[in-house]
Amino acid sequence: MREDFRKKNFKSEEDEANWWDQQQDGLAEEFERAAAEGTLGHGTAARKGATPTTTIRLAAEDIQLARSQAERRGLKYQTYLKMVIHQALRQEEGQISTARISGKSRASRHR
Repeated sequence: MREDFRKKNFKSEEDEANWWDQQQDGLAEEFERAAAEGTLGHGTAARKGATPTTTIRLAAEDIQLARSQAERRGLKYQTYLKMVIHQALRQEEGQISTARISGKSRASRHR
């Protein structure tokens, strides 16, 4: 990988976004070179398509709260949000399943 594409420290997300925007041609060339050499790694580009992406709008307060909670756990906030959503979905599914079982049990008692 070219040295100028290695991890950099940016002052803000905007600075990082601008830098990546300016590097698009070089990144495409680097990707094509690695593909031709058979040296593509197992990073995000290699996995893209394996996991669908989605975009959601969240209140600024929720994002700040997620950032704070993620930082306390040593996680990136996007990773933390994915964990929270996954956990809430599984919990909700468990409650629905429990309600179905409880409903069937009550119904069978009333026969």
